[in-house]
Amino acid sequence: MLLKYNGALSHREGEIMTSLHFTHQARIAVASIAALAMSMIPLAGCGSSSSKGKVYYLNTKPEIVKELQDLGKKYQKETGVEVQIRTAASGTSNSTITSELGKKNGPGLFNLAGFDQYIRFRKFLRPLQNTKLYKQLDAEGKSNAFGDGKNVYTLPYAGEWYGIIYNKAILNKYVSKPYAVIKQASELKDYATLKKVAESMQEHKADLGIKGAFSTPGLDPSNNYRYAAHMNRVPYFFEMRDKGVRWSLNMKGTYVPQYKDLWDLELKNSPTDPHRISTVSYDDSTGEFARGEVAFYPNGVWSYAQIKGNAVKDEDLGMLPYWMGIKGEEKYGPFGVYDANWAINKRASKADQEACLKFLEWIVTSKEGRTALSKEMGFSVPFTTFGDEYQPDNPLTTAAKQYQKEGKPSPFSINIPGQQYIDDLSNALLEYSQGTGKWNKVQEAFTKDWTAQWESYKQAEGMLPPAGKFDM
Repeated sequence: MLLKYNGALSHREGEIMTSLHFTHQARIAVASIAALAMSMIPLAGCGSSSSKGKVYYLNTKPEIVKELQDLGKKYQKETGVEVQIRTAASGTSNSTITSELGKKNGPGLFNLAGFDQYIRFRKFLRPLQNTKLYKQLDAEGKSNAFGDGKNVYTLPYAGEWYGIIYNKAILNKYVSKPYAVIKQASELKDYATLKKVAESMQEHKADLGIKGAFSTPGLDPSNNYRYAAHMNRVPYFFEMRDKGVRWSLNMKGTYVPQYKDLWDLELKNSPTDPHRISTVSYDDSTGEFARGEVAFYPNGVWSYAQIKGNAVKDEDLGMLPYWMGIKGEEKYGPFGVYDANWAINKRASKADQEACLKFLEWIVTSKEGRTALSKEMGFSVPFTTFGDEYQPDNPLTTAAKQYQKEGKPSPFSINIPGQQYIDDLSNALLEYSQGTGKWNKVQEAFTKDWTAQWESYKQAEGMLPPAGKFDM
């Protein structure tokens, strides 16, 4: 069955556009959205007074235009407050935000995606730590909001997670075999056990009816973000844990050997010869898992769109954290990433600012708003007002969030310095895997290249991510 590739392209676009964070929602470029994208749309029946202010929302997610329009109409009808929504066309968010914020009657509310946009537009941002909305964020939402240590400036509203997705049916079949190194699936709870299971599965793949334990760790440009922009964040996170900060310019690469252990495990226990991984695309790797040909597939909850409807049933989808054998890693769940943030333009009138905050309060507390965000837009929303009935229908999201219920927080995604860094790390991995390069180049990508790329970023943007206190 042909798998539609509608996830990885978005990730690559996100890397290039924001440099430091990820856009995990597919960017839909259909004619109806394109027609809406660059026009101001006042919703019918305004009738608001200037004392009430108005809501002008500059949205940068083209895939949710209709849902936002419907919400705006409902809110305007209920309150009499004028709602205007404009959506930037895909790939134009920076230029559109720049243009609109420069106008006298610019948006009171707009989206920010990633540290890059936060830095670019920080002079327009109103502090939000004393607002009702900020106080309604859950702990993970607060930890992923952008700020400078003194003030908080954004409100994350869509969470996603990545780790090692697995097929429960294959694992359950394996544990029933006499050669299994574990006797029940619940014993799979650390890297040492994962390594034994994967190697045993690979040895007995014919009997299990699979082609490999892991999906191919492809380093095709559509696929390499899984290893050079996701899995690589794991050793950074734990080294920063040791330093007691949320970000650092100089890294020793303390846990890069553990990254190598997991990389080697995937490389040696997949369906593809290591010399061919540069040709394996996102579609190829995802297809191996979706067709039930492998047990383990490192990726995120967004891949459900490509997995569903194939051989793997929803009830057989699980997610493990990115275990590598790092001390203390068992205390955490899969990594979290929050790319979509709300921000308030402090240069808008006070009345408009307050109108926008009240609109957002309505969205995260009303039945209409919560249903739209969680069910219609499919977001896992990090506000305390979203209980069990307001969660997306994605079994991978459910699996990832189960760790939080067990008291295992999601590690935050460390800011990384952009596309050149990703490409350099990917190339070093490829040369090592094909036997044409040494591992020390990978080690240098984690350390020397990291520092050099960030110093270049500082020259261009004038600042670096705040260190902050490590608080997990």
